[in-house]
This record gives sequence, C-alpha cells and structure tokens, in this order.
Amino acid sequence: MGWAEAEVTPPVCQPRAARLDRLQQTAQRAPPGANVTHSHPLHVDVEAQCLCCRSMQPFRFASPNDQVVCPFCAKHLGSDKSERRDRDHVELWLDLYTELQDAHAHTVSEARAASARAEATISEVRAEVAQLREAIATDFESAPASIRDALGSEVLTRSERRTELLYRRLDRLMAAIWRIDALHHDADSPGLCSCGTAVASCPEGRAIDGERQELRSWEAKNLQLLRDGARHALPSGHPANLST
Repeated sequence: MGWAEAEVTPPVCQPRAARLDRLQQTAQRAPPGANVTHSHPLHVDVEAQCLCCRSMQPFRFASPNDQVVCPFCAKHLGSDKSERRDRDHVELWLDLYTELQDAHAHTVSEARAASARAEATISEVRAEVAQLREAIATDFESAPASIRDALGSEVLTRSERRTELLYRRLDRLMAAIWRIDALHHDADSPGLCSCGTAVASCPEGRAIDGERQELRSWEAKNLQLLRDGARHALPSGHPANLST
C-alpha cells in the first residue's frame, strides 16, 4: 500500500468540535493489506483531512489505495502505538487551539478598531452635512439657481452617499462580531461559554463583551428591516435568514 508524498507543514486550524474518542475511530487503523480506498484526485497536489489527526494536510496521491494519513501521523499506525498517537494528538490539538484563539483575537481587535474608525468618519460626515444644510437654510434664497441646484443635488447627495457607504462598512463589521458571538456566548450551564470554556477564561467572548449591547441593537434594527422586506445586513447564517 503506497504512501502519499507530502511536505510536513503546520496543520490548518480546524474547529474544536470532535471528541477524542471519535477522532480515534479512524480508517488508518485498518490492518495491513486491507483494501481501504479514497476518492481524492490522483497525481495532483490536494489538501485533504488526515484520518488520524483530522487536520488539513497537503497530499499527492498516486493510487486510490494510498493511506490518507499525513507524514506527522505515519508513526502512529499500529495497535501498539496508541499511547504515542494519543499523546501526539493532544499536543497537536493544543497547538491548533492556540492558533485558533490567536486568530479570533486578531479578528476581534481589527473589527473593533475598524468600527471605531468608521464611527468617527460617520460623525464627521454627519457634522459636514449639518453645516451644509445650515448654510443653505441661512442664505439659500439669495444664492444663484445654479449654486442652489449644485448644493442640493451634488454636495448633499455625495455626503449622504458617503454616509451610506460607511454604514454598510459598519454593517459588515457588526456581522463579523455577530459570527464570533454565535460561537462564544453564555451557555445554558452557568459560568460556561458556548464553546465549552469557562466564561471568565474565554478570550473571544471577553474580547466582544463590550460590543454585545450594541450588537443586540444592531441585530434588532436589521431584524425589523427584514420583516419589513427592506435591505438588511444580517449575515447569511443568521437564524432569521435561514427561516425565510
């Protein structure tokens, strides 16, 4: 039985949902000579899930009978190596979990910074629109018709368009925070985050705690827009979208 040729590279982070006992029940435990096949393309570089550690790894398969087991896990085959396999997998999953935490923290930090910049710009544009309207109201009648038309149809229109684009950017940022909140919120069990970590120890949940009230207001506004048949910014995975 041939082995897939692949460079050992850091595994891509996978969601930490599967339990240890499920991960151990994999096809690589088939006895030597067993006819275990796969459906991956042959003779091309592909990414596939290793049947041992369950991480995405690069492979180049030469036969449908090649083992879908990465080079990191090749040393785990055999019933006498289960202890080493389990120890290596725990270390690997801890590394993947740390990488996932870092990625989430970075996403939350970027989203909050971008949200603050967008709010500041929106405030500036609102002030600009208010000043223009006040100027027009103060001496609008005495202004030439061409200026009145230009002010009414160009300056204000552009400013309001810019405000609309900034609101759309803010909607995208809030949608990103909603996706994080969907994975990290108070669970039914007191003191636990929905990811299974203690609430006080969940870095993702703590990172967005200060945004949850604003997130709920944004979500309620967009739910009403959805009910009214208007354009809304609820992400595709939102339950309200899935039920329509």
